[in-house]
Amino acid sequence: MNWDLKALFNSIEDVDYLLNEAQNEANWFNNKYKGKLSNLNAYEFLEALNSYIDISEKVSRVMTYIYLQFATDTSKGNLLSKYETIATNIEEKLLFFELEFTKLPLEKQSEFIKESGVNKLYLETLQKEAKHKLSENEEKILMKKDLTSSSAFSRLFDETISNSKFFWDGNYVSEEEILSKLYSSDRNIRKKGAVALTNGLKDKQKLFAFIYNNIKKDWKIECELRNYKTPEEPRHISNKASQKSVDALVNATNANFDIVEEYYNIKKELLGYEKLYDYDRYAPLKEVKKEIPFEQAKEMVLDSFKNFSNTFYEIALKAFDEKWIDVYPKEGKRGGAFSHGATPKAHPYVMLNYTNQIRDVFTLAHELGHAIHQYLAKEVGYLNQHTPLTTAETASIFSEMMLFENIKKSLSEEELISVYANKLEDMFATLFRQIVFTNFERRVHNSEELSENEFNVIWQEENQRMFGNSVILTSNYKIWWSYIPHFIHSPFYCYSYSYAQLLVVSLYNLYKNGYENFEEKYINFLKSGGSIAPKEQIAMFGKNIDDEEFWLEGINSIRSMLNEFKKLVLN
Repeated sequence: MNWDLKALFNSIEDVDYLLNEAQNEANWFNNKYKGKLSNLNAYEFLEALNSYIDISEKVSRVMTYIYLQFATDTSKGNLLSKYETIATNIEEKLLFFELEFTKLPLEKQSEFIKESGVNKLYLETLQKEAKHKLSENEEKILMKKDLTSSSAFSRLFDETISNSKFFWDGNYVSEEEILSKLYSSDRNIRKKGAVALTNGLKDKQKLFAFIYNNIKKDWKIECELRNYKTPEEPRHISNKASQKSVDALVNATNANFDIVEEYYNIKKELLGYEKLYDYDRYAPLKEVKKEIPFEQAKEMVLDSFKNFSNTFYEIALKAFDEKWIDVYPKEGKRGGAFSHGATPKAHPYVMLNYTNQIRDVFTLAHELGHAIHQYLAKEVGYLNQHTPLTTAETASIFSEMMLFENIKKSLSEEELISVYANKLEDMFATLFRQIVFTNFERRVHNSEELSENEFNVIWQEENQRMFGNSVILTSNYKIWWSYIPHFIHSPFYCYSYSYAQLLVVSLYNLYKNGYENFEEKYINFLKSGGSIAPKEQIAMFGKNIDDEEFWLEGINSIRSMLNEFKKLVLN
């Protein structure tokens, strides 16, 4: 199944028409409002804000369409580059608006904010970011230079990874296909897959190290220019998260790595191995002979959604019926999976690389959770549709948990043990592994330019700290930092998964324990998108994300799940 992009545009001619319209409107907007915001009353400012939103939405819709084409065919890099340049030229005309707002007297800002309705948080955030904004000319320079700095290196990374081939049984296969070998029930296949992955990445190590060094150097320069105190600060501001809450999350997780270590020592015994190596981490406890076709996965996910909420079910059904989803791996398609929120005038788009494995079913649930969240948040408009990263994973992880609870009812004890193991490993990947990534990034960004071997050493040390004495990391594993896209595209993004994982565990416990009007409150939580700060969103359920005990509550729930697993395997 391929996605249908007609909700965005019917043809490239329509793209060019709308982009030309946006260019003309941006020129008009610049002439009408530049240097004049201080002379506007609240009603006139609201008119200006709505015009700004409308032009920005048009540009975003164009770039969504172009990026989705690139994501499924990375040979279209020239097309992406062409439209990025045009979009940047239009955005230059709009650049003054946010900057000029931040230079207004606080009394005037407050007057405009008071009348801004759903866009209140957007303007309040501009207020807070004012000290990190540069002059208009400086911002223009950075915007133009981005095309040949971080975004150029990100594109180089994507194209290199997408076109990488891994030798397997006399043929060359994609990254997704070789990664799927690590989940085989055959230890020799897993080991061979790990070697093939390493061999496919090895000759690109110098390039990947060069890309990462330039990404972090570019990030550092911009942080210095904008007077951020640390490399993490811009991410925390955009996430509406405090450094204190992030440190509490990281420290609490680091202090509980023994959960991971204990689990993998149990798994080692269940598999009957004297030693557990990195390529054994995803070994199924029971051999899974039957693959899960996409149609079956679709029914499994829809059923779990329907048991929770008709709203979830109906939006997911639309996603299938209206072809929001691009399902299978193919030549030139980028790896991984995502849900792109597009704009309120279209609908989200989900990209998968489905290979008929149980983990792919959970990925489908995860990305559809994102799509449902994005679709519900359309109501709060273009500026607020996209949530901070700290809450962006909320519906996706919640959807995985619904699927887990739904399918375990019909399983035998042996199957239940296997599914519990898979779920625990998924939670470890979302919580503990993402904090390992954050520990890795902190060390990388606080270092000068690193050689590929120095990257390898930091990666190996931080991962071994999580596994303790349970898993032996081979020399093959040391270069696997190099295929992880978040390090390149979104520095310090990864802790957001952990943030969301613990948040969702807490919310899901409320749901299971019959919290009053949970579905209604949860749907309203998702509908609010980014129009309300995360702290206020979580307060809807009586929780406080600034309280360190909040994070330990989630971690203790995962420890309880490990104890349930232990009871199953000891029976």
